[in-house]
Amino acid sequence: MLYHIVTYGCQMNVHESEKIAGTLHGEGYTFCGDIDKADLIVFNTCCIRENAEKRVFGNIGALKKRKMTDAGLKIAVLGCMTQQKDAAARLKKKFPFVDIVLGANNLHLLPYYLKLNDKKNSVKIEEADTYDINISVDTFRTSFPNAWVNIMYGCDNFCSYCIVPYVRGREVSRSPKDILNEVNFLIGEGYKEITLLGQNVNSYRYEDCDFSGLLCELSKIDKKFRLRFMTSNPKDFSDDVIDAMNLSKNICKHIHLPVQSGSDRILKLMNRKYTAKRYIELIEKIYGNIDNALVSTDIMVGFPTETDEDFCETIRLTETCKFSQAFTFIYSPRQNTLAAKMPDIDAEIKKQRIGELIRVQNKITKEISDSFKGKTEEVLIDDYKDGYFMGRTDNGRLVRFKKRESYEVGDFVRIKIFASKSASLAGEII
Repeated sequence: MLYHIVTYGCQMNVHESEKIAGTLHGEGYTFCGDIDKADLIVFNTCCIRENAEKRVFGNIGALKKRKMTDAGLKIAVLGCMTQQKDAAARLKKKFPFVDIVLGANNLHLLPYYLKLNDKKNSVKIEEADTYDINISVDTFRTSFPNAWVNIMYGCDNFCSYCIVPYVRGREVSRSPKDILNEVNFLIGEGYKEITLLGQNVNSYRYEDCDFSGLLCELSKIDKKFRLRFMTSNPKDFSDDVIDAMNLSKNICKHIHLPVQSGSDRILKLMNRKYTAKRYIELIEKIYGNIDNALVSTDIMVGFPTETDEDFCETIRLTETCKFSQAFTFIYSPRQNTLAAKMPDIDAEIKKQRIGELIRVQNKITKEISDSFKGKTEEVLIDDYKDGYFMGRTDNGRLVRFKKRESYEVGDFVRIKIFASKSASLAGEII
């Protein structure tokens, strides 16, 4: 039996798809890169952005004709999108040919439902109070030399625009022992870059071990590897984490720190629990204490009631913080969130504002890339295409360079940078 997984969303969903794949391999399924040849098609969904949902619906709908002529084809829809209130019922009504619908906390049950009567469509959605931390599944990893490791699940922040706490449940952290065992195992298997995952890694806590303590324990592993983490919430990013990063030879000097807005009024409406001043002070502290650190961010444009002055404050913060990269997006209301009840603003205004923000950030991104020219950087090779290797610097800049036969994916190499584009670099092995 052949399967194909379509993944939407961030690295957390990519890793969850690896877990889904692991459970399927345990049942004798084989990965198929061609969706048209697969006997089982799994959609691992995301509901953070409205566009992600639209893509899911479009791709499911496109399978209707094939489902009518291929009696053996099974279609499963899993993940965050189905966990929303009444979403599973709406999905089954709109696409009755879907065989299995599972919620965000029930992905491990996919093999069980595949074994049920072929004619019986299955829906399993449980309330997402907390993730069952004791659930253990095999993982079919697809991102060598990178590996993703969950350190916690869920979120307690309840930002007014965000649906994650409602579909992922409350925060629950894994034990440091389990995390250390997994990381040690992955390094032993040859993985060179480990990324710790959580909706808010900074609020990780297991008994008396907090996030900085976990970073310190992982940094004691006496092997050559890189350690990254995401995502961080500015309100919880502590001096202890900065100290741990500064003292470690393994923790990469790149931080993804979503700011969302530069306006205190909007940040308060978003329930972000920090001010623009506090955020800027944190950025200054990072740059002042961690050599060669780079910070990327998320910025939302067009949040309900956002004025021209609110937007100008976001521009000013962007220019002050000098982000290495910013993932910008237009606000879209998420059902059952507080922000969905607030008055929206004109779509054309949103479009104009995000265009201006992108222009400002692109200029900053290019300036930072230009600053790498002439430098020598250590790069971990993580991809190969059309005669070129690709990899990232310690602080997260993508580098492209010609392949050499004596090197392969997973090697660390020294690269002399000779050119830059907007968010990437070009160099040569030395």
